Amino acid sequence: MHYTQNDKIRQATEGTIVVGVDIGSEKNYARAFKGNGIEITRKAFCFPNTLEGFKSFEEMVT
Repeated sequence: MHYTQNDKIRQATEGTIVVGVDIGSEKNYARAFKGNGIEITRKAFCFPNTLEGFKSFEEMVT
């Protein structure tokens, strides 16, 4: 099925987490929101480009 960007956005519910990540070579920055637009992270979360760094971000948003 073909979905437009607006169709995809409408599928988000309160149980949905939307994450935007700026991937860098050494540091990554991410923000997270609930599907209803409520911020999970007040500002960009910086974490190192390692598995441990990703896990620290994952723990923060769950």
